[in-house]
Amino acid sequence: MAFELKQSLKLTQQLLMTPQLQQAIKLLQLSRLELEQFVATQIAENPCLEEGALESPEEIAQAEREQERTEEQVISESMQDAGNIVDATNNDKENGDLDWEALNRYQEQAPAATTASKKASDDEHPNYENMVSKVSTLQDHLMGQLGELDFDDDERKMATLIIGNIDDRGYLTQSIEDLASSEGFSLEQFEDILDTIQRLDPPGVGARDLKECLLIQLRGAHLKNGIVEVIVANHLPELETRNFAQIGKVMKITLQQVIDNVAIIAELEPVPGRQFGNNEAQYITPDVYVFKLGDEWMVNLNEDGLPRLRISNFYMDMMTDKKSKGDDKNYITDKMKAAEWLIKSIRQRQRTIYRVTECIVQRQREFFEHGVQFLKPMILKDVAEDISMHESTISRVTNNKYVHTPRGVFELKYFFNSSVTRADGQDMASESVKRMISELIKAEDAKRPLSDQRIVEILEEKGIQLARRTVAKYREQLHILPSSKRKKFY
Repeated sequence: MAFELKQSLKLTQQLLMTPQLQQAIKLLQLSRLELEQFVATQIAENPCLEEGALESPEEIAQAEREQERTEEQVISESMQDAGNIVDATNNDKENGDLDWEALNRYQEQAPAATTASKKASDDEHPNYENMVSKVSTLQDHLMGQLGELDFDDDERKMATLIIGNIDDRGYLTQSIEDLASSEGFSLEQFEDILDTIQRLDPPGVGARDLKECLLIQLRGAHLKNGIVEVIVANHLPELETRNFAQIGKVMKITLQQVIDNVAIIAELEPVPGRQFGNNEAQYITPDVYVFKLGDEWMVNLNEDGLPRLRISNFYMDMMTDKKSKGDDKNYITDKMKAAEWLIKSIRQRQRTIYRVTECIVQRQREFFEHGVQFLKPMILKDVAEDISMHESTISRVTNNKYVHTPRGVFELKYFFNSSVTRADGQDMASESVKRMISELIKAEDAKRPLSDQRIVEILEEKGIQLARRTVAKYREQLHILPSSKRKKFY
């Protein structure tokens, strides 16, 4: 058999993930904070990018007039701006050159109504964020108390090492044996220092496990050497399962005595460092606003805080200057294209968020009108088909994006729920069922909590048929304990 080389022509289609396309996908899934940080980085790295500002007297006068508008005018004009953002991207799919001048005019003509209103308000009120004191960490709190103790250098070194190995919960994460061997001190010395630290504030700090944590607090409250100490020392598993009858049987005391002492244990703090956790408020800046104007629900993108990018006029002039040649011109050309693509990608991102939110509002109108009990089942495919996009795109858009509504701030993913079929054949969102379960448990008798099976029966009376394991799954997703652990005896 003879072998020979041949040339053939084959036509195929292939999707290439260009760097520009990768950047567009990345921008789509960034949260608002991440987007602001990314844009700030791009402005610093790309000289062709600059942030638009009010420069001419006409623009400054316009900003002053913004402050005098009524709230109704702000809402109405903001709604119009949102429509402009959508309409301005109709030709984004074209591969032709970008009209830089038109783009810059568009960026300059999009002053956020809420920004001017907010600026006027900020001028009249103090910045409360500057007035809030920062809560110290648990380690700072312990080190402050360490300075008041009469320790020599070696003792202070051991104490500092122990405090450094106490986690945010207040528990010692490293064994005393390992600490002693690593520093060359005796185990007895470390035990003495640990005993001193365990007497500091907050009570229970420096414990190695829950049992020791509770015993330290009982010691500080002078409640050792009694029934309550024996329960903590020997019956924590039964205490966790609330098997009080078994505790009474083993200890040969009455059930009432067990209940009275368990009530004392319930007052103790199992996480001593809780009060020193990250108590700083975590603020969420919504990506989009939904509000009602008349009988219609409106969607308005939140442009506050997002820089209005534009192409630098200086570098645009250099591009048209015939004196610019060689590597300099090639460098500017590459940066200009990168800036152009970034601006288009951000606009496309905003437009996609707007379209997805608009579709959600249309499908979940009853939720916005009446509340979570009217939330409808909805999956990513429903929205993807409505706006002719892929499900993966909808997933990226709704992840870490938040919408401000009259009913609160929600992540866009909140509105996607599986369906639960009612007895009448109508579908109900699983989130609505979870809310019903939560309300049932909230209203239950604490001494006779509802079991999962009882919740199944109550829901069935309302025409909602669920398996007991489904109720248990929803309850766990709501971080609600089973009935055996919710029962109160005191």
